Amino acid sequence: MKKKVLFICGSMNQTTQMHQIAGWLTGYDHYFSPFFSDGLLGAASDLGLLEFTIMGRKRSLRTLDYLRSHHLQLDIGGFAHAYDLVVTCTDLIVPKHIRSKKIVLVQEGMTEPETALYHLARNFSWMPRWIAGTAMTGLSDAYQKFCVASEGYRDLFIRKGINPAKIEVTSIPNFDNCAQYLRNDFPHHDYVLVCTSDNRETFIYENRRKNIEKYLEMAGEHQLIFKLHPNENAERAKKEIEHYAPDSLVFSEGKTEEMIANSKMLIAQFSSTIFVGSALNKEVHCGLEPAVLRALTPLQNNSAARMIADVCRQVVED
Repeated sequence: MKKKVLFICGSMNQTTQMHQIAGWLTGYDHYFSPFFSDGLLGAASDLGLLEFTIMGRKRSLRTLDYLRSHHLQLDIGGFAHAYDLVVTCTDLIVPKHIRSKKIVLVQEGMTEPETALYHLARNFSWMPRWIAGTAMTGLSDAYQKFCVASEGYRDLFIRKGINPAKIEVTSIPNFDNCAQYLRNDFPHHDYVLVCTSDNRETFIYENRRKNIEKYLEMAGEHQLIFKLHPNENAERAKKEIEHYAPDSLVFSEGKTEEMIANSKMLIAQFSSTIFVGSALNKEVHCGLEPAVLRALTPLQNNSAARMIADVCRQVVED
């Protein structure tokens, strides 16, 4: 009988990462689930109170549509089988029935800065990791291996206290071959691209008017294009941009990576999109110093999914 592996998905980035890894992990019985939790968070998700997270119904339904369209086996919540391995893109939440399993954690993308909430969560064990966001990635120590984007990230995670023996530098799917995005049919070129955030949807203050005015100044005479975050209120964002930057173009759909490939400058906050800009040697304006961004940028090895699958195979067969 084949050993069983559960892949826990989430955002479309996380979901496609899991799918790619599964494609290289042959010889096992694969099952997939949208992201889930137990306890109070699970109850809150059931009540529709977590729509701004990967446990929201909208994102879960989108994940399920993707999984079904690719004819992948589902086990929503991961209760149907005794799994030999669990592969997940976050350990901010680790449901109780998963903790006893062998786990491989995969870095999904950019990690957030270490705010006051991060230091509170680090110093007070009763505070949940998720309250500090992805800055707490890897700090559960609930996994056997942690696959990370680059040597720079390996150093960052070790500084945070993660066991070096558990870290494998593999790069990460969707960010390991950014050159592929140069071949596209997006009709615009040589513009300044702004990838907006969902700060306001996640209860973080943002002065959008002030930011738009700053972006206009940075763009100068170049065309300014806005790519809206998939989780933000698109109708509100479009109205704001039309009012304060009426000559700008606004896209709520389309491949962000291809838009970055055709741009001359990328403006973003703490978003994984900056990895694409960095890998393609674009001028990137974000919350990181250029040298730090270069060190953190995922390895361009075009083999992250295969390497992570090899790590999974080692863990499950150990």
